[in-house]
Amino acid sequence: MNQPTEPIVLSTPRKCIVGVQFLFVAFGATVLVPLLVGLDPSTALFSAGIGTLIFHLVTKGIVPIFLGSSFAFIAPIIKATELYGLSGTISGIVGVGAVYLIMSALVKWQGLKVIRRLFPPVVIGPVIILIGLSLSSAGVNMANQDWLLAIVSLAVAVFVTIYTRGLLKLIPIFCGILVGYLLALSLGRVDLSAVATAPWFGLPQFIPYEGFAWEPILFMIPVAIAPVIEHIGDVYVVNTVTGKDFVKNPGLHRTLLGDGLACIAASFIGGPPVTTYSEVTGAMSLTKVTDPVVIRIAAVTGIVFSMIGKVSALLKSIPPAVLGGIMLLLFGTIASAGIVNLMQHKLDMTNTRNVVIISITLTIGIGGAVFSYGDFSLSGIGLSAVVAVLLNLILPLSKKEKEKEKRRREECEQA
Repeated sequence: MNQPTEPIVLSTPRKCIVGVQFLFVAFGATVLVPLLVGLDPSTALFSAGIGTLIFHLVTKGIVPIFLGSSFAFIAPIIKATELYGLSGTISGIVGVGAVYLIMSALVKWQGLKVIRRLFPPVVIGPVIILIGLSLSSAGVNMANQDWLLAIVSLAVAVFVTIYTRGLLKLIPIFCGILVGYLLALSLGRVDLSAVATAPWFGLPQFIPYEGFAWEPILFMIPVAIAPVIEHIGDVYVVNTVTGKDFVKNPGLHRTLLGDGLACIAASFIGGPPVTTYSEVTGAMSLTKVTDPVVIRIAAVTGIVFSMIGKVSALLKSIPPAVLGGIMLLLFGTIASAGIVNLMQHKLDMTNTRNVVIISITLTIGIGGAVFSYGDFSLSGIGLSAVVAVLLNLILPLSKKEKEKEKRRREECEQA
């Protein structure tokens, strides 16, 4: 386990500077999600800022966590938009928030054992793999529009990831997009007319909430499984970085509740779902700044940026090929994280039960299976996640696995 960072006491001006730095660490990923799914990037910045402030309010203002757009929802939002339209999809994000609220109540009631029972590595691993692979063709298609821009953007992101240090290493997406965009500008492949006519100040493009629509809500609910697990993991990482135990105070149920309410707030204004940001946690570890006030400054800065009209227009002018190049790395990285999840938990791949669950989950997701009942349909990652959970609950554990699971529960209770 890493040693906790010694907290640094900063003056107010210094807190503001570091807060802006933290926002830029999360900036590339936060605006990339809406650009890929057809939402306004300014709305995503606004919802990330508001969501972070809601989270801090619910968690007593003591947990240094920033919430931003989650990559896990890119594929589901695109598919849901095809099925239910953009306004229906935005309504469906309420279902994501509902999952967080339900998990919050379960953790408050039963502790972490209920989540470990429903979502062990054999369930989470293949679902994360599917999140990464489901849009791989979309990334290639976008890159096809201009392979020069795509390759340069990809190369810069890879270089920053492998060869740089410090805060720069945490923003490979931002660096890749920036260099790709500058190259596109130099080649005359960027249309700046919308930037010139955009107002300097104005509210983001909020999408009116049109009320409950059960089909998109039920479609989005299963997709929230992986981000919920990611949330729990990030809270434990923040514990390590700060040397505090936020699982006990304010409690994991409060952090889940705060994240869920932030997701619901995002749906009301037309923003993508938000979740915890590992990149900002990494920035805290590097800078040794773990003051929650700094995170709130980053949130307020994001809200301010969202009200600068030319920022949104500038982001929308990024050529699709630049984004496509970044996606080639991004979605592969997400899929790799699913494989790493299986390896870290030392999942026994010679065990028939594990092979069956992973195989069926991946085949259903990649094969495009659809479950339909009347007007309701479930497909893609959502259907795969439901199948993985059900298989894990139905298929019996071997005697050896039961003993291993018993020891794991005992260790968790002692921890």
